[in-house]
Amino acid sequence: MVLEFLRGSHRSGPAELPERKASATGPVIAWQGAGRAVWSPRDTPALTRTGFIGNPVGFRAVKLIAEAAAALPLVCQDARCRYDTHPVQSLLARPNGAQGRAELFEALYGQIMLSGDGYVEAVGDGGLPFELHVLRSDRMSLVPGADGWPVAYEYSVGGRKHRFEVSGEVPAICHIKSFHPLDDHYGLSPMQAAATAIDVHNSATRWSKALLDNAARPSGAIVYHGSDGRAGTLAPDQYDRLLSEMETYHQGARNAGRPMLLEGGLDWKPMGFSPSDMEFQQTKEAAAREIATAFGVPPMLLGIPGDMTYANYQEANRAFYRLTVLPLAGRVVAALSGWLARFTGDEVQIGPDLDRIPALSAEREAQWARIGAADFLTAGEKRSLLGLPPLAEDGRYDARE
Repeated sequence: MVLEFLRGSHRSGPAELPERKASATGPVIAWQGAGRAVWSPRDTPALTRTGFIGNPVGFRAVKLIAEAAAALPLVCQDARCRYDTHPVQSLLARPNGAQGRAELFEALYGQIMLSGDGYVEAVGDGGLPFELHVLRSDRMSLVPGADGWPVAYEYSVGGRKHRFEVSGEVPAICHIKSFHPLDDHYGLSPMQAAATAIDVHNSATRWSKALLDNAARPSGAIVYHGSDGRAGTLAPDQYDRLLSEMETYHQGARNAGRPMLLEGGLDWKPMGFSPSDMEFQQTKEAAAREIATAFGVPPMLLGIPGDMTYANYQEANRAFYRLTVLPLAGRVVAALSGWLARFTGDEVQIGPDLDRIPALSAEREAQWARIGAADFLTAGEKRSLLGLPPLAEDGRYDARE
């Protein structure tokens, strides 16, 4: 576990780098700093504070995706059969002493949504890991080799660093990254794409709060008329007294609607808002829809008004699973299962069980009925189309422990 190095323990040295072919462009990618950490240009902590901790739309979008993807039922199978129990399944069911499967995957999906990168550490002695831990992306940096491929990862906590060598046969770190067209080593997160919309939404929220506090713009003006009836100037002590009374008795929500007593030639002139001043609420809603679009969450699921793209909530929920949750979960789980299979040599695959997802029940029922009615297909072909392993020799479903 990565936290062990903070207590003074660490892993053994790296294994000898096996011979392998490399891309011809690798040395070009790595020439600037081979052997040194390459830091991602994004500022994950700042984006997390403004877009997740400080923005309700970003917070709910990340939570909705991470919780939905983490709750997907998983199946374990290979080319021959589907397993009822398997060591990989048991590991994922209880990856470490502090987390279950849902907590581990929620943390992993959340890191990918916030930073574009997810890091999973394997703790073991060479075989199937004993434990799996999700590491914080903002603390991890990649160290490229001379061929452009990563040779190590450095994890920094409180000024101390732990180096994970990945030059062995099976690396101790599984790095899952989103596609980034301008970065060779790190992924692009939805939070980065939505950063401008998040700033607009947060600014509109602060504007609304300022209006409630009577501090964004005066709702009117106080005009002073002298003894001759013309506009004049208050004495300094009169001005200070008026300003103090305004701040004490006529600002804040608790003083809303309190009448104002004017004397000595003072007159109140109300000031209204122009149409452009009132458009900030529409701007805020438009920014919220842009944030939802960046994350791939239908605005209807986030309670954002003014968007009727989907016929109903059920269609929006189905689109959310089909276009956002399943592609993300399928990619992440496939990367994890392929990485874990390298520890044991078993060609097992972990994937979402589409038949046990309530949002896709009607769609799957229609697919089962359509394939079942196709008489020109053999039983093996039907099972293959449905994502099921072949039948055993006796014709029964082959589920092995």
